[in-house]
Amino acid sequence: MRQKTINRCDWVGNTELEQHYHDHEWGKVQKNGHKLFEKICLEGQQAGLSWLTILQKREEYRRCFFHFNPEKIAAMTSIEPLLQNSGLIRHPGKLSAIITNARAYLKMEENGENFSQFIWSFVDNQPIINHYPSFKSIPAQTVISQSLSRELKKRGFVFVGPVTCYAFMQSMGLVNDHIISCFCHS
Repeated sequence: MRQKTINRCDWVGNTELEQHYHDHEWGKVQKNGHKLFEKICLEGQQAGLSWLTILQKREEYRRCFFHFNPEKIAAMTSIEPLLQNSGLIRHPGKLSAIITNARAYLKMEENGENFSQFIWSFVDNQPIINHYPSFKSIPAQTVISQSLSRELKKRGFVFVGPVTCYAFMQSMGLVNDHIISCFCHS
């Protein structure tokens, strides 16, 4: 008996980890501020690497960064022990960025700015549904991701360029960039 083929986005590899991530997380609307914070930090870790690399290390990031609890991360005073951990991307700037971003996140809260509401305001609190035929036709950044990047940087975030911000927007469901033949598109 022949097994039915599932049509997924063409960026998805053959690993169970990638397929599960695509099918159950990527592009799903996420409005929880802590989950959004975790993801913007992880997207910054990816810069120059494959997302699969980050997925494989995600649990270790969660362990080392207190499940992305901004208060606990902001209290960290050194990344030295993290630089010895092969379960992380051992890039001093990237690891320090998570601490910097936690402090920026907390500063936003102190100023009465809800992180989720801030993020979702860039798409008027409504996902943008795109209709791309292939992943190659999807832009790496948009005017909205450029604006999000600029505003995050004004608030003290780092490793949040416009390409990183667009990947973040895709993954958190601010934009639906599942290709039209993907079973997740609708």
